[in-house]
Amino acid sequence: MNRVTSPSHARLSCVTQPQTRVLSQDLTLQILDAWGRSVDLPSTFGYDAADPWAVWITFRGPRDTVRWAVGRDLLLQGLTDPAGEGDIQLWPSIDEAGRAAVVMELCSPDGRLVTQLRTHDLYRFLTRTLALVPVGAESIDLDDLVAEITRATAAE
Repeated sequence: MNRVTSPSHARLSCVTQPQTRVLSQDLTLQILDAWGRSVDLPSTFGYDAADPWAVWITFRGPRDTVRWAVGRDLLLQGLTDPAGEGDIQLWPSIDEAGRAAVVMELCSPDGRLVTQLRTHDLYRFLTRTLALVPVGAESIDLDDLVAEITRATAAE
């Protein structure tokens, strides 16, 4: 015997999960050592919707941790075209295994670092940021910014 359930008896259960406004993804960058050998450089790419234009890249070295702020729009452009001037430049390339890669050059008064990472990995991270804040929808709450600045000034 077939049992028919009427729509009034059907139950829908909906589970909602809070959507995080902060993203983090570990990515391995490649650098060349002094002898021309490829060396892994662990890094973490971070994104906070409260600062929607910036991606923070944290490099964890054997002695130091270094953080760089990179414009999300610059990373997006670097997936397919040369991008950036000055301290940060990116351009598409191909790695030793023939896979699509993005070369990222970072310059500071302390030196220069040229890295590369797989395009697919960077694309996956950036796609997650775009799901939080699409291009063109970036904004900042100036009242919150002023309150944060005045709290920091008052604490000093």
